Amino acid sequence: MDKKNLDTLFCFLLLITIIILLAGCTKNVKGNRIAVIDTTMGTIKIILYEDKVPKTTENFIRLAENGFYNGLVFHRVIKDFVIQGGGFYPNGTQKHSPYGPIKLEIHPDLTHEDGAVAMARTPDPDSATSQFYICDGPQHFLDGNYAVFGKVVEGIDVVKTIASVNTTMRYGMENWPVEDIIINSITIETMKK
Repeated sequence: MDKKNLDTLFCFLLLITIIILLAGCTKNVKGNRIAVIDTTMGTIKIILYEDKVPKTTENFIRLAENGFYNGLVFHRVIKDFVIQGGGFYPNGTQKHSPYGPIKLEIHPDLTHEDGAVAMARTPDPDSATSQFYICDGPQHFLDGNYAVFGKVVEGIDVVKTIASVNTTMRYGMENWPVEDIIINSITIETMKK
């Protein structure tokens, strides 16, 4: 192969490489989406870290877009720890995700800071399905063990108000709010620039 053909081949391969790299960047250009959690105590908006934990956010978004969370409650509320929901109706009946469990997905940049949103699970690391929690204050002892996938960007006052409600033992579970806190809906929006 002569020099002219080698130069042409090199330019062609360089062009292909640039196209592939640009195609991989489109998700970051588009940006992460926002989940709007409408509750009976106010609205909470969270940014979803689709760029860092794509499988976890995909699961949450799919459940939200299919109306899975509508009418469920925050069933575990502990001041200075977490508010947890996404798995029970007000009457204590558990609702199971139609998609089953997802593998634990951890990103080193995502920690349990105040307002972090993460997937709840059983002791099995790969058992998260639909239940999620929002941190009321930093909970760094959970880092590396639970999948953080978002953070509150609006409505942290609503999180703090929910975290302060009176709770009781109900349906065999501790820390169930005395007055039901219902998730009316979760909608997914594109982040405004």
